[in-house]
Amino acid sequence: SFKGVDKQFYSCALRRLSTPLKDIPEPFQSQKDTLHPSYAYTNIFQIKMASLATMTMQRSALRSMSRTSYKQQTRHLTERAGSVLIDIDHYASGWNIADIEEFTKAGKYQIQTFNKISEKGLQQFPPEKYEIKPAAWEANNAHAILLRSHKLQESEVDVTVRAIARCGAGTNNVPVSRMTELGIPVFNTPGANANAVKELVLCGILLGSRRIVDGINHMKDLGSQGLARERVEKDKAMFGGRELSGKTFAVIGLGHIGASTAKDASALGMDVVGYDPGLSVTSALKLPRSIQLADSIVSAVKQADYISINIPYIKGEGGTHGIIGKDVISNFKADAVLLNFARGELVDSEAMKVHLDECNGRYVSDFPDDLLWDHKNSLILPHLGASTEEAEDAAASMAAETIKNFLEKGTIVNSVNFPETSLPDRPENAVRFVCVNQNLPGMLAHITEAFAKANLNILQQINHSRGEIAYNVMDVDITDHDDVLSFKEVQEVITMQEGVLSSRIIFGKAGQGYAKNLMGEYFV
Repeated sequence: SFKGVDKQFYSCALRRLSTPLKDIPEPFQSQKDTLHPSYAYTNIFQIKMASLATMTMQRSALRSMSRTSYKQQTRHLTERAGSVLIDIDHYASGWNIADIEEFTKAGKYQIQTFNKISEKGLQQFPPEKYEIKPAAWEANNAHAILLRSHKLQESEVDVTVRAIARCGAGTNNVPVSRMTELGIPVFNTPGANANAVKELVLCGILLGSRRIVDGINHMKDLGSQGLARERVEKDKAMFGGRELSGKTFAVIGLGHIGASTAKDASALGMDVVGYDPGLSVTSALKLPRSIQLADSIVSAVKQADYISINIPYIKGEGGTHGIIGKDVISNFKADAVLLNFARGELVDSEAMKVHLDECNGRYVSDFPDDLLWDHKNSLILPHLGASTEEAEDAAASMAAETIKNFLEKGTIVNSVNFPETSLPDRPENAVRFVCVNQNLPGMLAHITEAFAKANLNILQQINHSRGEIAYNVMDVDITDHDDVLSFKEVQEVITMQEGVLSSRIIFGKAGQGYAKNLMGEYFV
């Protein structure tokens, strides 16, 4: 988006990511000794994007070379709340807006998307308040990211990003732990694709019961030889199977998909056994009354004819990687059918191969498997679970609504790393203040003390924590102030408290009012 030679240098520096100072092209050589101070820091590390903070410094430094003034571009927001004039002085993330074409319009939230997101979902963002930018357009100051299967890199998360939402249940393609460290909530859409996945699980049961795929392929072969009519009755005995009624179906994981699958399997006349150590009340209410609950995975699968795994994939010690391994598979019935529409990594392929080689079982999976892809007793599908128009619409709509509520109200729901938090609508004569901090003793006291010193009264507040993160939402009263009230100073005081990661004032124009503590530097 830069004009003239500035575009040339921007491309050289950011795309190569390793341009030493001596290699800077003309006409910038003459400026290299008078660059913005932050460029010295950048040059030491040779423009390595090792963290969000350094990436921000790099971008700011590169832009400083194309202008003679290093003063931050400022935007002043002046709004009236009742009879009180509110002045919130905020900046444009250190970017020189005048140099950039097609920059985000003032007063709009910018949503950067990766992958193709359902139009029905994107329609949840009203155009008067939101701009949608695809990945091909570099979102210089995106406020939120919306994605499906794209494997998100930290370098793609600008310092201005407040939230990330995945249109789907799993978040393996998002560096959740790192985002937590940076104070960025990651959202998913549990249940949005449950019906689509459930239907494919039921399809998998039928595929595993009758050699339907083998029969189809055989008929194609006979058809190519002109022998289909002659051989069809004789050869059908090669593809015999069994019925579902009266068979035992084990469901491992009774969340949205598992509970729904158990209910429909019961309706087909199957005897359902379930296992879920974290069964929620909501999911329990969806289960068929006849279900038997087991106390372990092994006890659930021992007598099962069909086994469906519906649990999340969690890496690391105590996680679920390879949870369906030798110890579990050795307890399968010889002709058991394993259905994996959750995650490929949950199943130990080596152990599964031994079972398929020695027994007459089946493995139906919706994920690539380098070992079992061509096994005669396995059926590998191309990750079709949520690939329906309805599921994509539902997931995108849920993700968009979640992002909207977070940006406009500070509400946290369906987050995989932040505590669920919701405060009633902001009173008419109040400004909403949101703070993300490390979950340390005394933090809330420091935050409220800053408001007290500024003679600001908190009308309502909520403080929740989850693991290492604490999240605060406060509505600050402005009715007793008859002069110009600036939140800039109190926000800086709070943001620069040790342990605070970011703060946000939800008031006035969309997208403004955000501040971060970047390694001791105040970023607004």
